Amino acid sequence: MKLTTVAIVAVDGFSPFHYSVPCILFGDSVSGKKRFNVTICAENPGLLTSRDGFALNATHDYSAIRQADIVVVPYWAHVLERPPQTLLDSLVQARDNGAEIVGLCLGSFVLGYAGILNGKRAATHWEFERQFQSLFPAVQLDINALYVDDDNIITSAGTAAALDCCLYIIRQRFGSVVANQIARRMIVPPHREGGQAQFIAQPVPETTRDARINNLIDYLQHNISQPLNLDALAESVAMSRRTLTRHFMKATGMSVVSWITAERLRRSQLLLESSNLPVEAVAEQVGYLSAVTLRQQFKARFGVSPAEWRKTFRTQSQAG
Repeated sequence: MKLTTVAIVAVDGFSPFHYSVPCILFGDSVSGKKRFNVTICAENPGLLTSRDGFALNATHDYSAIRQADIVVVPYWAHVLERPPQTLLDSLVQARDNGAEIVGLCLGSFVLGYAGILNGKRAATHWEFERQFQSLFPAVQLDINALYVDDDNIITSAGTAAALDCCLYIIRQRFGSVVANQIARRMIVPPHREGGQAQFIAQPVPETTRDARINNLIDYLQHNISQPLNLDALAESVAMSRRTLTRHFMKATGMSVVSWITAERLRRSQLLLESSNLPVEAVAEQVGYLSAVTLRQQFKARFGVSPAEWRKTFRTQSQAG
C-alpha cells in the first residue's frame, strides 16, 4: 500500500499539544500500522522550541509542502501577523496539486492569509472569531462546527477539536473501523456525529450526568435494531414525552430521534466495512424498516450511498 505523505508545518514558539495530535494520529505508534509518511517542515529546518520548553526537529523546508498529499498547519501564534510568503505560496501550490490542506485551531488563519479559504466555509477557535471574520470577510465562518471540510480544505475549532479533525481525515481515507481502533487506543470518542452537514461533527454522548438518561442510552444501544417509539421510551424512564425530550436535549445536546439516527448510521458504517451483509440486512440490523430509508438517510448524511461507502472502505481495508 502506498503511504500517504503528510507535511506538518512547524513554527518557533509552537504549542506542544497542537503538534502532538497530528504527529501521533498520523504516526504508527498508536495505530500499530504505518499508513502515513510524516515530515516536519519549517521556514528554516532545524531545532524549534516551544514556550513550554519542548523542542522538535524540522527536517525539511517549505518545499516539502508542495509534494505532500496532506498538509497540516497545526498552529499560528500571532493571528494578526501575516505568515512568510514562501509558506503561503507553498500552500497554494499544494492545493493546486490536489493536496488536502488542514488548518487546526489557529492554523486556519494561515489558510486564510493564503487565500485558499475564500468563498469556503471554515472553523477556528471561538475566542478568535471576530479577528478571523475581520481579516477574511470572503470566508464563511461556521462558529458551531468542530471542523469543516469544504472541497478538500479542512479547518478545525480550538485545541481538542484537532483530535476530531484528524480522526475524520483517517476515517475519510481508511474507514470507520481503522479510525475507531485508533480512537479506542487513545481513549477518545471515535467520532461525533451531527446534523449540520456532511462530516461536520456533533457529540453522540454515551453517558451523561443524568442517571435516567444514561439508563435510556444504555437501553437504546442494546435495542437499536428494534422499533423505538418515543412515547414508550418516555414511559420506560417514568417521564412524559415532553419531559424526556427536554431532559435528553439538556443531557446530550441532541434530540432522542437525532441520537437514534446517528447511532444507526454509525453502526451501518461499521457493518458495511466489516461484513458482506446485503444493504437490506444492514438496514434491518441497525433498526431501519427498509433499505430505502437507510439509503436516503445515509446519502443525506455522508453524501454517498451505502454501496459506495462499502466499495471505498472495504477496498482500502483489504489493501491496507
